Formats: sequence, structure tokens, C-alpha cells
Amino acid sequence: MVGFIVTVIIALVLGGIMNSILIGKIKGGAGEAAIAGLVGAWIGAYMPFFNTFGPKFFDIAIVPAILGGVVTILILSFFSSIAQKSS
Repeated sequence: MVGFIVTVIIALVLGGIMNSILIGKIKGGAGEAAIAGLVGAWIGAYMPFFNTFGPKFFDIAIVPAILGGVVTILILSFFSSIAQKSS
């Protein structure tokens, strides 16, 4: 249970940071970025291939969780900017 809370905290922090870096690129703002960060952090922290490296905190691999969150937020911002240009 504590591991899930750590994953959610990582996602919220990443969502806020990435939303402030990518100003105007994410259509839904920090909330949408946090949801994308949660998906990426979950993939990085819990998938067997990804969670084998980096330090662990409450059995959560921190580095893969952060990298997964950042990558999914960047993918979201890419597709969100394409959707904004086409409309």
C-alpha cells in the first residue's frame, strides 16, 4: 500500500513539474499530466523488466518510475499539441 502511495506522489510531482516546463502543451493541465505520470510511474515501478535497476523505496524502483512518468507525459504533450494544431 505504501508503494502505491509513493507512486502517486511521484506522479503528482512529475505532473506539476512537467506542466510548468511544457506550458500550454498539455491540454488538460497539471491534472492530466499527473494522470499520465501515474500511468508511466506505474509502468516503470511495477513492470518486471523495468524495475530491476536503481534504488528502491518501499519496494518501488524510483528511477524507472520517474523515467516512465516523464516519458508518458512527453508522449501526452506531443499528441496533445498535434490535436491542438489540427483543430
